[in-house]
Amino acid sequence: MSEWFSELHAKFILDFVEKQRWMYIVDGLKITLLVTLLSLILGLAIGALIAVIRTTHDQLREENVGGIGKKLLGVADAICRLYLTVIRGTPTLVQLLLMFFVFLSTCNSKVTVAVITFGINSGAYVAEIFRSGIMAVDAGQMEAGRSLGLGYVDTMVQIIMPQAIKNCLPALVNEMITLLKETSICGYIGLNELTRGGDIIRGVTFDALLPLMVVAMIYLVLVMFFTWVMGKIERRLRESDIR
Repeated sequence: MSEWFSELHAKFILDFVEKQRWMYIVDGLKITLLVTLLSLILGLAIGALIAVIRTTHDQLREENVGGIGKKLLGVADAICRLYLTVIRGTPTLVQLLLMFFVFLSTCNSKVTVAVITFGINSGAYVAEIFRSGIMAVDAGQMEAGRSLGLGYVDTMVQIIMPQAIKNCLPALVNEMITLLKETSICGYIGLNELTRGGDIIRGVTFDALLPLMVVAMIYLVLVMFFTWVMGKIERRLRESDIR
């Protein structure tokens, strides 16, 4: 047993201490968190816009409202449906490679390419999450807002969307966790994120166990932290509902 610990200690020194190779992990973690945060913000913006377009189109269709506005909204809805079909129907890795080698090949920042790719990808899933949250809000809330003299946009922003976000908050956190783990494929475009940091150490020391185990543990700790935060938020929301 002592020999096993001695060998493990020697590998730890080789993998992380010598030449400060632990910095590959730290620098990779910074990039992973940066890409996740910026992609999430972009995805939320895209998802909210698409969700509002789709739900507005469906409501106007049910109300049988005509006019040029409805036609333009119909075109926008068709574009959104096409976007959702393409993004959700193709692998994220293929989208990342297409962005890097084709659509954003002139971009000098790999972080920017990753943020745009994951933001667009996440936006498709966030859109459906938001749409389900909006549909879960009682229809009388919209009528109440309009009866108070608020326009459609003001009613959506001030009344409907806050309740929709509250309804779909757990699903949004799950999407954030999924996004965090999906950033591990950024190494395919040469971005030195967390997983690639561990792989660089493996390539130098020829030891795969410790670097990859450390990377896995960091992802696990991050996921457990976000899950804990989500639990705290849900308890606060339940307490506010009781009050």
